Amino acid sequence: MTTASLPRLLLGLDDHPISQLDEHLDVHGPLPSLRKRDRQQLIALIEDAGLRGHGGASFPAARKMRAVTSRRGPSIVVANGCEGEPASMKDGTLLREVPHLVLDGAAVAARAVGARAAIVALPDHDDRTAHALQAAVRDRQRAGIRDDPSFEVARLEPHYLAGQESALVSALGGGPGKPSFTPPRPFERGVRGRPTLVQNVETLAHVALIARHGADWFRQLGTPSDPGSTLVTVSGAVASPGVFEIEHGMWLSELLDSVGLDDRLAAVLVGGYFGTWLTASEVPRVRLASESLSAYGATLGAGVVVALGAGACPVAESTRIAEFFAAQSAGQCGPCVNGLHAVAQTVQQLAAGTADRTARSDLDRWTSQLPRRGACQHPDGAVRFIRSSLRAFEAEFRDHARRGPCERCSSPPVLPTPARRRR
Repeated sequence: MTTASLPRLLLGLDDHPISQLDEHLDVHGPLPSLRKRDRQQLIALIEDAGLRGHGGASFPAARKMRAVTSRRGPSIVVANGCEGEPASMKDGTLLREVPHLVLDGAAVAARAVGARAAIVALPDHDDRTAHALQAAVRDRQRAGIRDDPSFEVARLEPHYLAGQESALVSALGGGPGKPSFTPPRPFERGVRGRPTLVQNVETLAHVALIARHGADWFRQLGTPSDPGSTLVTVSGAVASPGVFEIEHGMWLSELLDSVGLDDRLAAVLVGGYFGTWLTASEVPRVRLASESLSAYGATLGAGVVVALGAGACPVAESTRIAEFFAAQSAGQCGPCVNGLHAVAQTVQQLAAGTADRTARSDLDRWTSQLPRRGACQHPDGAVRFIRSSLRAFEAEFRDHARRGPCERCSSPPVLPTPARRRR
């Protein structure tokens, strides 16, 4: 593999998935023997690489591993491919197209934390991905890979909070898929009562490559704070939507140029539904790395980039997502159940032109009060999106409040809002 080239994760995916083990080994080569590698040295390797989680929270991967190893008893690894973010397709793409790279990463992580079992979790409606992953597991079993843990594929009912690690651990244990921020944490006592390492599947795919090529190789791309490459799902008003591997620090405008815009750009949502809107005038100044995004209160999150064209109504889009947030509440606390409902209702009234004079001040007050008061971080992320919408589309909200719906409100939705399923 050329030192500083792309693609890395998607290497070899020219016209067909790398689903067979022999194809995978032809592209990436075998993993170095894990039984000959010291567990703490493996964790140090991940730490030296500066790898952060790619599921949305961007937590240092090595720190999560060390937390698990600090506990007694056998541990377990969970590869999180639930991908509850409606605008993201990267995790499913990895599990379908390069399943062995994810399984390699899970094997490395299992060795690092002393786990003999690994569970790959994915949405229960995605038959294609499940079949590809199950075939890959059988392929490895037939090959008799000695370093592999015992792999299990778990299909879980999807919803927006399903990917949060405590919700995932609860669902894998047969409980409700609802997040909890009270002890014990998953690294203390998780699946089957064991210390549990939960890592996003893209994170684990990076782990597999770092184990092969080293920390210095990984850092040859990216920025000091965000080394390496990352997968982004690009959609909206673009000519070529899809999943792309980019270098951390790529200019956002360069990414949009590469996929082509099919409408005049109005704004870009970065980071997913817990993300931040950037106006068209801000886009040329933004790089896709934390050092640049933080100046706009944004993060790359789950790697979602949605281009909003001038033909779409940003108020209608924001209203639907506000209602989606309220519907996706886990129902565990007042800030989520009552607060997000009130926010969504008031945003809808602004969009319809039926809000009273205190609506904007009410929204400002509520969105200032809700963060850090919920049983989980759902209210925090929802508020970030709403406040960002009110800032980026201030003129449009003001116009709707005076005149009601505009001619663009009936345009086809840009941001998907899957129907909520009963849990």
